[in-house]
Amino acid sequence: MTMQTDETVSPETIERLKRCSTATLTTQLFKRGLSNLYIQGIARQTAKGGSMVGPATTLRYIPAREDIDHLGVFEDRSHPQRKVVEDIPSGHVLVMDARCDASAASAGHILLTRMQMRGAVGIVTDGALRDLPEIAEMDWPVYAQGGSAPTNLIRHHAVDIDVPIACGDVPVYPGDIIVGDHEGVVVLPRYLADEVATDAEAQEKFEAFVLEEVQAGKSIFGIYPPDDETKRRYEALTGIRPKTHG
Repeated sequence: MTMQTDETVSPETIERLKRCSTATLTTQLFKRGLSNLYIQGIARQTAKGGSMVGPATTLRYIPAREDIDHLGVFEDRSHPQRKVVEDIPSGHVLVMDARCDASAASAGHILLTRMQMRGAVGIVTDGALRDLPEIAEMDWPVYAQGGSAPTNLIRHHAVDIDVPIACGDVPVYPGDIIVGDHEGVVVLPRYLADEVATDAEAQEKFEAFVLEEVQAGKSIFGIYPPDDETKRRYEALTGIRPKTHG
């Protein structure tokens, strides 16, 4: 397979991906041989806001050490956690590798608000967040294991920005397209974004047809996946020959 390139994803592709569920996208990735790109162990923490789609800016944590990680480190403007909040490009998603450790926060409400104000489109951490009651009211996509009040310095030492990381045991490379809905988050290699968006839209349109059939009392056998007769009926209705979906 072609690896990541420096090409950007078009605004049209971003908008199409916003209309696709993570369930559909994981199916499309599985059809292409990719089965470990759905971030496990996290959940949407905000009810407001729509789907989240944008390139990944990454932040990596290692375990904290008491003689290094103290409150004074935040006075350093080059501190990776503080720096990424101020430098994340508009339209990007911050993805944090907290080693799946939710015993301390990997960020809090003030930092998330600053990123939202700067135009970031969401945040994903495989750890926890503090100030979760306030975060829950944000009109902005936020994904984490849950809440944890202690500061990140107790457990996490921020070391790198925009390097390959693991988030929920999923490899995330800077610039991967991160798609989140109210079910979860999937990581989409940038070079696949256009073709996956096209096929995912087609899949969702066909599955809407299938759902109507099922709601009308039909069995899934012969329609999901579709047999030749169902394909002919769908093509006659839409002018599109469906591919096999599962």
